[in-house]
Amino acid sequence: MFRRTFVSIACGLAAATIALPALASNYGTKDEALALARKAVAHYKAVGKDKAFADFNNKTGGFVDRDLYVFVFDAKGMVLSHGANEKLIGRDLMQLKDADGKEVMKEIVQVAFKGPGKGWVDYKWPNPVTKQIEAKSTYVEKSEDVVFGVGIYKQ
Repeated sequence: MFRRTFVSIACGLAAATIALPALASNYGTKDEALALARKAVAHYKAVGKDKAFADFNNKTGGFVDRDLYVFVFDAKGMVLSHGANEKLIGRDLMQLKDADGKEVMKEIVQVAFKGPGKGWVDYKWPNPVTKQIEAKSTYVEKSEDVVFGVGIYKQ
């Protein structure tokens, strides 16, 4: 009886050890978000606004990775590019509040245009993979007159 219980527990732990890294790989990390944002800024500078925005909006254009995607706003909160939801492009989100009433865009603009020019902003946002509202931390970085963002969903 003890041996059978021990073997069952050991098998369960082995399966969990294998499954957890696979599950975690479905989600981007802070380092990956930071790298994707910096890649987006460099791409924007290299190819120009029109080509860069088209690439960011294209889900197979190299700027969407699992739950990571690039979005771009101007200082007034207008969405210029969005890798997860093209319906947001052209919308003014300055008054946007998250599920807790936090004024997300105002904080992003504050960090990017009135603060250090880059940093992390925490809020809640719909996850395009799970379709649920989840805690999110987004790295934003200003370049010229726009702000680039890539966020991670906290697991």
